[in-house]
Amino acid sequence: MGQGILYGVGVGPGDPELLTLKAARILREADVVAVPDKGSGKKTALEIVAAHVEGKQLVYCDTPMTRDAARLEDSYRRGADRLCALLDKGKTVAFITLGDPAIYSTYIYLHRKVTQRGYRAELVPGVPSFCAAAARLGVSLCQGDERLLIVPASHCVEDCLDFPANQVYMKAGRNVGALRDALAARGRLEKAAAVCNCGMEGEKICPALADMREEDYFSVVLVRGRQQ
Repeated sequence: MGQGILYGVGVGPGDPELLTLKAARILREADVVAVPDKGSGKKTALEIVAAHVEGKQLVYCDTPMTRDAARLEDSYRRGADRLCALLDKGKTVAFITLGDPAIYSTYIYLHRKVTQRGYRAELVPGVPSFCAAAARLGVSLCQGDERLLIVPASHCVEDCLDFPANQVYMKAGRNVGALRDALAARGRLEKAAAVCNCGMEGEKICPALADMREEDYFSVVLVRGRQQ
């Protein structure tokens, strides 16, 4: 029996119709679908691909919402152990992840551990949340000679706010108040818009940032550059 292969499959931001044809094919062909488990009970990535994985063996991998480096390292190690055990059995494994696996994805840590052990693994790109958000707002992310800065809003953003570029702040929900205040202090609040739960139940389009609530976890804030 040959060694299996692991795919890190980006499933897009929330709308099942934004799943790529390649992602859908790999999910159909996979022996096992690995699902990130934050412990909250809700499995958003699994809900997106539900129509493609009916009857599949599901394996849940612990991906806790914490910044405790030791706890994260332990969860990634245990997750890699589970995935490698399946690959040793010749299984094709598809690990589903929101958006694109190369953009702030938990999966990439598992990917590195698996490949460092000598196993074969591939990334399958998905539609990033900020691309879907821009489409819902009907705006361009960047054009001509404009630059684009992508920032995780859950971390310190002070050094990014004055950068001369159009800006994307991902997962901004819990930090929207501080972000709103910082933009207002710089006279840039009117240049900001947001989409919450893009493509999901409860989607909310916020042409003005004042309309966004802090509880909107799956939130993307777009800020146009000074030149616009």
